[in-house]
Amino acid sequence: MRVVRAEEPDAVKQAARVLREGGLVVFPTDTVYGVGAAVDRPDAVARLYVVKGRPLDRPIPVLIADMDQLERLASEITEEVQLLARRFWPGALTIVVPAQWWLPREIVRDTGAVGLRMPDHPVALAIIRAADGAVATTSANRSGEREACTVDEAIAALGDAVDLYVDGGQTPGGVPSTVVALEQGTLRVLRHGALSPEFIERVLQERHR
Repeated sequence: MRVVRAEEPDAVKQAARVLREGGLVVFPTDTVYGVGAAVDRPDAVARLYVVKGRPLDRPIPVLIADMDQLERLASEITEEVQLLARRFWPGALTIVVPAQWWLPREIVRDTGAVGLRMPDHPVALAIIRAADGAVATTSANRSGEREACTVDEAIAALGDAVDLYVDGGQTPGGVPSTVVALEQGTLRVLRHGALSPEFIERVLQERHR
């Protein structure tokens, strides 16, 4: 286990190297601290379930660094998904979309879908961008326990099971992202979080005016 401060010159390079080598990295986001694995390393993604004690039927979301990743990771992008992505990314909204065929089962499980989000945090975006633009990421805590808002809380939860911790101070949000899916144009809230579902719904309704 290593800890590096986010402002150190090679912190991002260190994180990207660990991810490429199949390691796990904890880093700050705009909501809470996340623990990530490379999307093309199923072995590393599988470790996320073990480290967190996460039920195997719960897919792992993916954080992205730019809008191009939406096409790379989603097999279908509706007008509504595009609208929400343009309006709320970067930000605290995770959008569940049909997954591309190549994404490993360790990420999508049996759903055929993947939750995507672009975080509004410079450290997270720099790490994700250096790791080919997408990182399978879930909150850096044991499943069912409180999310970590500091690196010390993440270390207390996950300890030596993580290869590298990037300390970016306290996260500004402290509340996980809101998770939604769009089914035939209808918004379905899968997890209540930082963004109000009513606000998201209002944005969708404005499209029809």
